[in-house]
Amino acid sequence: MANFDNDQQNYWNVPPNQGAPSPNQDFNFEMPDQFGQELNFQTFDASSQQSNAPLNYTQPIYPVNQAPFFDPMQAYGQPDINQPKSYEGNEFEDEPPLLEELGINPQHILMKTLSVLNPFRTPEKEIFDDTDLAGPLVFCMAFGGFLLLSGKVTFSYIYGIGVLGCIAFYCLLTLMAATNVTLGAVISVLGYCLLPMVILSGINVLITIQGLIGTALSCFCIIWCAISASKLFVTALSMDHQQVLVAYPCALLYGVFALITIF
Repeated sequence: MANFDNDQQNYWNVPPNQGAPSPNQDFNFEMPDQFGQELNFQTFDASSQQSNAPLNYTQPIYPVNQAPFFDPMQAYGQPDINQPKSYEGNEFEDEPPLLEELGINPQHILMKTLSVLNPFRTPEKEIFDDTDLAGPLVFCMAFGGFLLLSGKVTFSYIYGIGVLGCIAFYCLLTLMAATNVTLGAVISVLGYCLLPMVILSGINVLITIQGLIGTALSCFCIIWCAISASKLFVTALSMDHQQVLVAYPCALLYGVFALITIF
């Protein structure tokens, strides 16, 4: 405590020239010589302004016909709220249906299915221009699904035999037909004509077809598929009097699917 009192006393007893500057001390505000230049300050004459003129706060700074910023209402016109909006066309109404954008025509699918169910019916040639693959894919999945319900996992066999059969038929029809043959049309026809095999596999889920009745039913489905496929190929490719030649390889292909269904 003694030391603290001595330090405090020494602090307050600091001479004027060692502590804070005294009020009577002179200061030198002159610029040093090393700057080498003078500071030039601009002067402003307040007498030249109209000091006696009253200030008018109601007068706008900018002219009336000139706005200080961009006004979209002035540039584009103010919209009329009461006037109903008129459009030249609705973009949603002009768009085609979703199935048409995906390349799926339900009317053609129905006509091809009916042509397969009734092989003696003469189908229209225009429906074969649409190489629809949605129907064949559904029939292949249904065929494999029914076989799965009967305890047979044969999806790989179905797709493998189907791909090889489509390629073989494409090569065969290219040699036989006079018109242009597309692989999509071949896949579409063979896939749609798989419908009798789908019915046979569905019957196999309910009853066994390994007996005499099942063999007869399988032969009937093979002939059904062969007649339907050959009829569609002959109509689509304008192959007159060649249906029997086309029906024989079709029967061989669908016979393999019948063997998968029975065994």
